[in-house]
Amino acid sequence: MDLDKLQQKLMAAAKAAVPGDHVPYAFEKRIMARLTAPVKVDEWALCGRWLWRAVAPCASVMTALGVWVVVTMHNEPEPQNLEQAIENTIMSGDDVAGE
Repeated sequence: MDLDKLQQKLMAAAKAAVPGDHVPYAFEKRIMARLTAPVKVDEWALCGRWLWRAVAPCASVMTALGVWVVVTMHNEPEPQNLEQAIENTIMSGDDVAGE
């Protein structure tokens, strides 16, 4: 259907209809004033929308880092002896304090 013809038909029907008494006084002015009024922005909804948009990139970065940690942990040799590892850690701190 042609939109121009439809618009003309609707405008003609609206002009032909006589407003009834049940319509409050200046109703159309209140509606038009509401349509031209600035829209209030809900900051919480805006913030929530941006957080939901950030979920996918954050999840992908978290997954990539998790895979990287798992892969690198398997390549490092584990210490043979826990006692020797603790002693090496303590002694390496003693060398730094002695300088």
